[in-house]
Amino acid sequence: MKTADAVLDPLADEDGGFDVYAKDCPARMVLNRLADKWALLIVKLLKGGPLRFNQLRREIEGVSQKALSQTLRRLERDGLVDRRVFATVPVTVEYSLTELGRTLAEAFEPLADWAHSHIREVLAAQSRYDAVSEAA
Repeated sequence: MKTADAVLDPLADEDGGFDVYAKDCPARMVLNRLADKWALLIVKLLKGGPLRFNQLRREIEGVSQKALSQTLRRLERDGLVDRRVFATVPVTVEYSLTELGRTLAEAFEPLADWAHSHIREVLAAQSRYDAVSEAA
């Protein structure tokens, strides 16, 4: 029997939750967003406090203006980032994490720590793999 939440949300499973393995699961959209090349870097930077667009662009090497703008817009739509416009000349726009975005930043921290701690092992594994592949 479906719960009240499941009846209200036709994509929910029998327990009223979501199954990320189901192709139409909205939680999969969130995972795709977080797998975006720039999204987690932006969230991590904004964890330190609000930043303006060009500050973000300077901090994230290699991100284009278009990619940064699109990613910020998607994060804002998802409720993770807040965009605040100040009536200055020229107009100042500042980005910050929402409460929901802060929970993501906290969840991302262990993953970032893992990547930092294990990068040498990953690079060594890639070198071993490439050496075997080249020899074959």
